[in-house]
Order: sequence, then structure tokens, then C-alpha cells
Amino acid sequence: MHIYTKSGDKGQTGLVGGQRVDKDTVRIECIGAVDELNAALGVCMVHAGEQAHALLTTIQHTLFNIGAELADPEKKTGLILEAAATQKLEDEIDKREALLPPLREFILPSGPPFAANLHFARTLCRRAERQLVKLQREAPQNPHLLTYLNRLSDLLFILAREDMERAKIKPQSWQK
Repeated sequence: MHIYTKSGDKGQTGLVGGQRVDKDTVRIECIGAVDELNAALGVCMVHAGEQAHALLTTIQHTLFNIGAELADPEKKTGLILEAAATQKLEDEIDKREALLPPLREFILPSGPPFAANLHFARTLCRRAERQLVKLQREAPQNPHLLTYLNRLSDLLFILAREDMERAKIKPQSWQK
């Protein structure tokens, strides 16, 4: 099988089941935003420790499943994200946040490479979330998808804070 098929050369792509759609539809924009987020997590993993690497790998698999679910509007594959996936993120957030000093103000997205890349990935996660909201206006989607992306951006923020703490770098507060 070749990497190129030439089937997208005229601005269309295929969904699960063979339906052809324009590459600039809201659904494809949403799938693309999830893909961008997944790639950004791959960049984050270059700087991740063993534990964070394993966690991010699991999240990458889930993001691929989300992309597949979004590409399957007729639900032919049976891939459907469930609430348990979000619960795992919440458990990670709770465990890690309990070890961090309380946050009383907004902080600037920065830090060592892992933290800075996590902040960037967090913004891409928020973009994917916004694209999913647009898609939901056109066609109902699994409600667990939006909850998962919302919680994932929170986890990425906590992981960035955790890395700053580990590096003994005080986050810079936002100043008006």
C-alpha cells in the first residue's frame, strides 16, 4: 500500500463507510484539530519522564480513537468513547494536583521544554474542543468526547505545573 492514493487531490477526503466530504468541512476540521493535538503530544514526549511518557502514550491512543469515532458518523466501527476515559483523566488530575501548591492566580505558559510544550498542546486541545462544539451544532456527537477534551486540557495544564515544580522554576504570574 502506498502512502499516497491521489483520492484527496481535488480537496475531498473519505469518512468511514466511503462517504467523500470536502476537506474544509467542520467534521474534517475537528478531526484535524485532534490530529494536531496528538502530534503535539508526540513532541511533548521527547522531554517526558517514563511515567508521563506512558500516560501521554495512552492519551495518544485515545485521541486516535476519538479521530476514528469522528470519522465514522454512522457508527459502523463501534468505536465510542465512554465516560471511563474521562474518569481516568480526572483521577490523574486529582492525584497530581494534590501534590502541587495551590494556584491563586493565572500563570504565563512557559517553563522548561516539557512544560512549555505541554502548554502549547493544551492550547491545541482547546482548539479541538472548540471545533467539536461547532461540529455538535451540525450533528449530535457523543457527549463524552467534549468532556474528555475539556478534562484533557486540564490535565495538560497540571502536567506543565508539575514539571515546573520538579524543575524548581516558579511560574510567572500574569500581571495586568
